[in-house]
Amino acid sequence: MTTIANDTSVQNHPLRPAIVVGALGVVFGDIGTSPIYTLATVFNPRDPHPVPVAPQNVYGVVSLIFWSVMTIVTLTYVSLVMRADNHGEGGIMALITLVRKWAAPKTRRTALALAALGVFGAALFFGDSMITPAISVLSAVEGLEVVDPGFARFVVPVTAVIILALFAVQRRGTAAVGRFFGPVMIVWFAAIGACGIAGIAHNPDILWALSPTHALSFIAGHFPIAFFALAAVVLAVTGAEALYADMGHFGRKAITVGWLGLVLPALTLNYFGQGALVLRDESTVHAPFFLLTPEWARVPMVLLATAATVIASQAVITGAFSVASQAAQLGYLPRLRIQHTSAATMGQIYVPWINGMLMVAVLILVFAFRSSAALGYAYGMAVTGTITITTLLFLYLARTRAGAPLWLVLGGGGALLAVDLMFFAANLTKLVHGAWLPLLIAITAFTVMTTWQRGREIVTAQRGQAEGPMLEFIDGLRTKEPPLVRLPGTAVFLNRGSETAPLSMRANVEHNHVLAEHVVILSLTTEPVPRIADSERVTVDDLGATDDGIIHVVARYGYMERADVPNALRLLTPEQTEGRLDVDGATYFLSKLELCQGDAPTMAPWRKRLFIATSYVAADAAAYFGLPLDRTVIIGSRLEV
Repeated sequence: MTTIANDTSVQNHPLRPAIVVGALGVVFGDIGTSPIYTLATVFNPRDPHPVPVAPQNVYGVVSLIFWSVMTIVTLTYVSLVMRADNHGEGGIMALITLVRKWAAPKTRRTALALAALGVFGAALFFGDSMITPAISVLSAVEGLEVVDPGFARFVVPVTAVIILALFAVQRRGTAAVGRFFGPVMIVWFAAIGACGIAGIAHNPDILWALSPTHALSFIAGHFPIAFFALAAVVLAVTGAEALYADMGHFGRKAITVGWLGLVLPALTLNYFGQGALVLRDESTVHAPFFLLTPEWARVPMVLLATAATVIASQAVITGAFSVASQAAQLGYLPRLRIQHTSAATMGQIYVPWINGMLMVAVLILVFAFRSSAALGYAYGMAVTGTITITTLLFLYLARTRAGAPLWLVLGGGGALLAVDLMFFAANLTKLVHGAWLPLLIAITAFTVMTTWQRGREIVTAQRGQAEGPMLEFIDGLRTKEPPLVRLPGTAVFLNRGSETAPLSMRANVEHNHVLAEHVVILSLTTEPVPRIADSERVTVDDLGATDDGIIHVVARYGYMERADVPNALRLLTPEQTEGRLDVDGATYFLSKLELCQGDAPTMAPWRKRLFIATSYVAADAAAYFGLPLDRTVIIGSRLEV
């Protein structure tokens, strides 16, 4: 299919071994640890819809796992969806941007509906970010029960301690330990592949499951059992969205090479090895992953599995930071306090509020569900929902942007979507057994994001009325009698755009009757691209006069960037600024709005309260924009929602 990429710069980077190793450490952690719990969850006797442990079922399940991975991960994500990039960046927020950008005029409503669906997919990802650390670390620590059943009572406490430590070190970032992630995951994939080979060697007949006929006959001949089994089989493809979301860091080539060259073979060998073990001894079905390991190596495997699941959790937590940051940039969340944890890698960020929320949520999940099998019912819903929405958005882009033939989109794309919807429907059967949890999380996050977006539109409209037209206000300053007193120095007034005057500037003029000699009205815009080059960062408008010392500057940022106002102003030349700006001594003025609930029928009363409550999460504007706190003045106004 034709590529949908906007910019091939990332894809054209030379493929170096270090990039592939880095991708192995970050991208494949989640999907790479799925063998720990997938087969055990499928045959879990406590499942509300258990799959009997019988040879034909084992062949069918293993074949179904293999072909699900091939269809969803290899075909849908690696071969197709990863061709849709927004200037090299992937992920569902990038897809939303592309859908909006390339929507045909006749399909504008469809594009808006799909964008809203994409926001719900991003909301589902937050549920995934809570469940992944809980189920991954729990499943690894549960290996202690295989070593000694007496350790069972320590599984939950040990898991909680590891999770607390994991979230505690987030503020330090992954830069210091990132170079170790790749080698650890290489050892992990080599180890699980070797264990799989040993299992297959004892029962090579399991290789017949490579034929899709076993998966098809399992579905056709035992449809009720196979349908319910899909809710657990989908655990084998958890983390597929990470391949796409992290594409901007490593490029499609590196991820493809890592997947086809090491990850897919290792996963396949291990799943087939587990199947061979269960065929030999049905009693191993409760923990086939750890029992596949030689007895002398089980303790080291538990330690290695714990390290791998911590890496998998690290990746998804970092992904949650990125999604929240991008959502804030696109106007779906208030601005959040963001700390960059690496001077070399822009994407390594730490969002304290999101980190604290995730930590509490993950600990609640661990103590509430207490086992990876119980969490498996909840996990699948978040995964299948995200995969289905991603496929749907991609098919829309394939038709509108790449010009794929309608028959191909409806035929081939419809088949892929049918597979996704079957997995989603199967997980709906677990709704009362835990699948409600990610849906509840997603609905809550979706409500918050759409309420913030709507409330922001209302506040913007009302604020525009209070501010008045920009040019009219500036013209009034030039003709004001008596003339304004112009004080030496530089004043920077942050503003939302170029149409209206800053509230802080209007209040300063009306109440203090003075103005600085050099005035910069600065507007910050977030473009639907990941990053903006410094050469394209700022544009200047003299607002109709070149000698009054007042200019309007627009600083453009990509949705993956954090605004730094002083650095943006340093990019200006004296010719652009009607004289030399004293950036290091400038005074910065911010307009702060105090929101209160009004009687206007703009939103439901409960949504108004939610919008106002969400506004308190917003980061301090001065710190968010990189302003020096000792030279920042905040002028407040009251506004009804």
